[in-house]
Amino acid sequence: MAYIGRGLDKISNVEKLDNLTFDGSSTSFALQKGGSSFVPSSANNILLSIDGVVQAGNFTVSGSTIDFGVAPSGSSTCDFILHYGVGVITTPSDGSVTGAKIASSAVDLTSKVTGTLPLANGGIGATTLAGAGISLTPAFAVRLTSDQSVSSGAITKVQLTTEDVDTDGCFDNATNYRFTPTTAGKYFFYAMGRGGASSGTLNYCNVLIRKNGTAGAGNTFTNSATEQYTSPGNTANAGVNTILDMNGTTDYVEMYMQIGGTSPEIKHDNNGSATMFGGYKLMGV
Repeated sequence: MAYIGRGLDKISNVEKLDNLTFDGSSTSFALQKGGSSFVPSSANNILLSIDGVVQAGNFTVSGSTIDFGVAPSGSSTCDFILHYGVGVITTPSDGSVTGAKIASSAVDLTSKVTGTLPLANGGIGATTLAGAGISLTPAFAVRLTSDQSVSSGAITKVQLTTEDVDTDGCFDNATNYRFTPTTAGKYFFYAMGRGGASSGTLNYCNVLIRKNGTAGAGNTFTNSATEQYTSPGNTANAGVNTILDMNGTTDYVEMYMQIGGTSPEIKHDNNGSATMFGGYKLMGV
């Protein structure tokens, strides 16, 4: 009886195989499609009709060979033989395929991906952290742009007024000269300082990073360059770096220096590299 719709062989996951020719003596036959060997998923995926009768459960499949167990009559005719896939094939909608549906190591990016890859939104072709959607912020970098007089031996906060970087506006360069990050996490901090004596002798120069304004308990870090200078105006450099936990609300860090000598000063230079302070949030911690 005729029916409305497409023939079964037009459904996207149905394969129409070459008809079989029976000789009355053979029990097994090679399955082919277009003259080439065809390996079905299983015998259950085969729909076969002989002399107008659909066959079911009376044959087995091994590789590309179908076996009926007994030899069909040489006068019998194979009406059709179809192979059904698993489900009807459709094109998935955009963004519907999840990582769980892709086998591990199934995609070889080295040999399979060609052309220009996107740099933004985490693109695998990104050449910078920003291009890959990775941001080490909040971050800051500040420096001293004029000499600051200090008392000999006194631990003094450095008045860093010039900002080169302040991504989230967390550094106060006008009043407290401190960095108060608004995101909790571990931060890397560095400080470099240059001490000098405007007259007499420069004895030493220490650079310190303090958390919440207090010394001890890991809040004070000192890298001391203890050196003697006999000529006025000579300088000594020191630096320190550390990693600190910041709570993202009240915790803050500041840069201090301690210089021993006659009329000591915290020095600057026009390049901003003499006395500077900076830091940034570490990724993933």
